[in-house]
Amino acid sequence: MASHIVGYPRMGPKRELKFALESFWDGKSSAEDLQKVAADIRSSIWKQMADAGTKFIPSNTFSYYDQILDATAMLGAVPSRYGWNGGEIGFDIYFSMARGNASVPAMEMTKWFDTNYHYIVPELGPDVKFSYASHKAVDEYKEARALGIDTVPVIIGPVSYLLLSKPAKGVEKSFSLLSLLDKILPVYKEVIAELKAAGASWIQFDEPKLVMDLQAHELQAFSQAYSELEASLSGLNVLVETYFADLTPEAYQTLTSLKGVAGFGFDLVRGTKTLDLIKGGYPSGKYLFAGVVDGRNIWANDLASSLSTLQDLEGIVGKAKVVVSTSCSLLHTAVDLANETKFDKDLKSWLAFAAQKVIEVNALAKALVGQRDEAFFSNNALAHASRKRSPRVTNEAVQKAAAALKGSDHRRATNVSARLDAQQKKLNLPSLPTTTIGSFPQTMDLRRVRREYKAKKISEDDYVKAMKEEINKVVKLQEELDIDVLVHGEPERNDMVEYFGEQLSGFAFTANGWVQSYGSRCVKPPIIFGDVSRPKAMTVFWSSMAQSMTQRPMKGMLTGPVTILNWSFVRNDQPRHETCYQIALAMKDEVEDLEKAGINVIQIDEAALREGLPLRKSEHAFYLDWAVHSFRITNCGVKDTTQIHTHMCYSNFNDIIHSIIDMDADVITIENSRSDEKLLSVFREGVKYGAGIGPGVYDIHSPRIPSTEEIADRIKKMLAVLESHILWVNPDCGLKTRKYAEVKPALSNVVAAAKLLRAELASAT
Repeated sequence: MASHIVGYPRMGPKRELKFALESFWDGKSSAEDLQKVAADIRSSIWKQMADAGTKFIPSNTFSYYDQILDATAMLGAVPSRYGWNGGEIGFDIYFSMARGNASVPAMEMTKWFDTNYHYIVPELGPDVKFSYASHKAVDEYKEARALGIDTVPVIIGPVSYLLLSKPAKGVEKSFSLLSLLDKILPVYKEVIAELKAAGASWIQFDEPKLVMDLQAHELQAFSQAYSELEASLSGLNVLVETYFADLTPEAYQTLTSLKGVAGFGFDLVRGTKTLDLIKGGYPSGKYLFAGVVDGRNIWANDLASSLSTLQDLEGIVGKAKVVVSTSCSLLHTAVDLANETKFDKDLKSWLAFAAQKVIEVNALAKALVGQRDEAFFSNNALAHASRKRSPRVTNEAVQKAAAALKGSDHRRATNVSARLDAQQKKLNLPSLPTTTIGSFPQTMDLRRVRREYKAKKISEDDYVKAMKEEINKVVKLQEELDIDVLVHGEPERNDMVEYFGEQLSGFAFTANGWVQSYGSRCVKPPIIFGDVSRPKAMTVFWSSMAQSMTQRPMKGMLTGPVTILNWSFVRNDQPRHETCYQIALAMKDEVEDLEKAGINVIQIDEAALREGLPLRKSEHAFYLDWAVHSFRITNCGVKDTTQIHTHMCYSNFNDIIHSIIDMDADVITIENSRSDEKLLSVFREGVKYGAGIGPGVYDIHSPRIPSTEEIADRIKKMLAVLESHILWVNPDCGLKTRKYAEVKPALSNVVAAAKLLRAELASAT
């Protein structure tokens, strides 16, 4: 019996690591305290997998922040601004790279492929001196071995590491990152030698970039790297793991021809076409790690179907050579269904979180060698049948409304230039108007009130009173800071997607279904199990209350349909775009109710639109067509004088800028500060953008407070490529993860910088 887990969630079942990290960052606990929590989480994970019968148990998939940052530390690729002088990299340098510090900003953070996880982007150039500077992979292997558990150390592969990096500031953008391959391989050889000496028999290199559209020279780099490592890998079994999509025939040929490799891992959930490549030929004697259990969703596996696939694969590669695996790391799913006590029996039977997926993998592995657990398989089949026939899944009225969308592109009647003129007459905003993205800091008291209300420990009147006081405080603060377009701060919301999902039909919610987004930031994705509709208004009460407190424009704050979709665990029994259209219709009702209530500025966040872009270019057009269409559906019926904003988070937007323009929003706010103004390059290259745009002027994911001069410098860079009459000044993202001690001075500097530039523009005319 052979079973394998690609990787496992790190936070712990009750987010133990999150709280330990934040306590350490706040100076309330020691490094030793943090390390103990981490060790307890790791040992619990290893023992759980061992007890389930897992043969190939991963180590080094735990991280204090991010696995790519861990590789950067391993390679000693620390940017010079952090003042590292060699030696083993400790928490001070590690967390400075991730979060910045009082004197220098953090490294760029961006989305991990098409997931809601983020990674810290390595900054590389010809002068980087690589050295073996973090022994974490070896230390964790030894730690597991001391517990009597032999693990498979997991390391990001050398080629994927380089292709996931970027040229450092000051390095030519045309610099070939792959030219550094010969410089990093000696460090990999040192790590391999130490792992062999420690007793490792297997090692897993993750090479996820192989699922992307790669050029011939990039594919050649994989062959070159593993040829160079072949001698060092002698005596070890090597697994090269891929995930998140199909491989092209060229990538498949490259992968399966790599030297010194004993097995290859494939995502057979999102990469079903790879099955055809395997059927067309697989190298003799090599292991096939078959990722048939979905690592990115929470639905129970169809065991009968998966077993059939595995048996077909056995016929191709041999009985002893198929290893049952997850499609990718379980990092992207919730931890343990056992922590969910409020789900009804039916719904719970449809689900499998990480702990249950480990059991599914091992049940399939046993069945493959003739040890099928008939009761387990029978219960699984009954659960699938129950879900298929459940009346709670289907709403005919919703399906009819979604079907009626065909035949219209749902555009507003007037072009954006005319709309902006009408809006300016109504709103009377200054040049370079200032705003924030939505949320304000969520204090402990605020969180306590929400918890007590949910637990029915306080009355609805007391809850509304507390929220009203918080909104009033946020409104008054913004007025004191002289911000132009205000927000209510979202005190009633723990999470931008969860809040809406709780009020829409077709959604279910977990108590402890937390998933890591970055660092200590965890989200609790809703589960979309059925057709979606809006029973009643969701935000009108709070937005109207906030608008009544000020004469300045107050933004209504909504989450867009594509983001709700991409940040949820989505039903897998109908195409994703059909579910998205249903959500769009629900949000359209909300937008129109906000307008009727006198809200003249409505922000519909599409933070995750870019995130959902398929990894293969051939699939981009279809996705962008229905995703952009879904956004337009939400606001196609509003007046010209109603200003529609949208917001997008960390990602590379340059390749989809024309689709962003096609969204036809009046104003878009977008991440910019942490990526060295990468976004601005698209405008330097001649793309014309006529709507309002607010490239973020400071990084809210770092505690660092930027100066007025620094922000003004960023605005000047924007003015070099954008017209002043369309430029907005705002932070990169919402402020809820920050403290008021950071937010107040930072926003004060934002407003001061905007006023400084307004004065300069006025004097120049």
